Amino acid sequence: MADPWLTIIGIGEDGLAGLSEASRKALAGAETVFGGERHLALADVGSRGRAWPVPFDADVVLSCRGRPTVVLASGDPFWHGAGAGLAEKLGADEWIAYSAASTFSLAAARLGWRLESAICLGLHAAPFERLVPHLLRGARIICLVRDGKAAGDLAKWLSARGWGASAFWTLAALGGPRESVSEHRADGFAGGLAENLVAVALEARGTRGIPRSSGLSDDLFVHDGQITKRPVRALAISALAPRPGELLWDVGAGSGSISVEWALCGGTTTAIEAREDRAENIRNNARAFGLAHRITVVAGHAPEALAALDAPDAVFIGGGLDRAMFDAIWSRLVPGTRLVAHSVTLETEALLGELHQRHGGELMRVEIAHAAPLGRYRSWEAARPVVQWSAVR
Repeated sequence: MADPWLTIIGIGEDGLAGLSEASRKALAGAETVFGGERHLALADVGSRGRAWPVPFDADVVLSCRGRPTVVLASGDPFWHGAGAGLAEKLGADEWIAYSAASTFSLAAARLGWRLESAICLGLHAAPFERLVPHLLRGARIICLVRDGKAAGDLAKWLSARGWGASAFWTLAALGGPRESVSEHRADGFAGGLAENLVAVALEARGTRGIPRSSGLSDDLFVHDGQITKRPVRALAISALAPRPGELLWDVGAGSGSISVEWALCGGTTTAIEAREDRAENIRNNARAFGLAHRITVVAGHAPEALAALDAPDAVFIGGGLDRAMFDAIWSRLVPGTRLVAHSVTLETEALLGELHQRHGGELMRVEIAHAAPLGRYRSWEAARPVVQWSAVR
């Protein structure tokens, strides 16, 4: 980085006074300075300042390539900021960055929280449902929100979902002369703050939240009866062995319950479903669990709908498997890909037996019965047996 043309600078509410000498030097020598209107005012760059376009477009910065340019961002530009998005488009010798304390760091410092134990989310451009997987009793969460109105909307959203007793802090203009920190209960926060908020922090108090185990209750999902039931789903997730960052093909996804549980483990899913009404159920479930950014729904028939998809790390086939579908899917898989298939019909069970003989893996027949009333007594009510075949390509 002998002579990078772009400098990415994190700026706080204390403006120029809080910048390093290297940051001030880069600002002084820049032909063009990009940033939000607040950032440009804090840096006092005058006519050299250019406010970000809405929606954000990194190409306006790239149009200045080769000429001294500065990008201003709040606090740490690489934590919910513009830094990484720009760096991905540039060579390593084209840019240098000077970060300031992040909003998350400042918020934790004001509240006396261990930052490594807090959950940090950017909700200024994301739905509040992103909170759902993290809302557990006692959880400490710091969120970036858009403005004062968004803080009020978030408090109402929490209250409507049983988290109204949560401690709820609004933290504005942290690190500057106009800094303010106020504590409320979520269900008692009136909103109406005029200023642009930097952060909201909450200590969750309310319902129990989503369990951290495979086999979530069927009642948590929107479905029309086409759902991998809880005990069988737990076995499927165990066999699929999800890891953060991995991609699943959920073929014949039904309600998307397998997709949801996979995504809760930190992976991403492409859910393939032929019926549009069920595809819409998958979308609704993804939104309700705050996972719409991790679950992509493809309305179509397998294997045709798989043609343009990225190769997965694992595949789940919940129903409808035949030899043509298997051959089309198996041929697409790279070595090491995990595949799990379920069957409730004799025909598909026979196919899974053949595939097990040819490709190995594990073949398992699961029979589950639940206690149910029988007159004045109780008896076992058996569900359809499920055959599971799991193998590695």
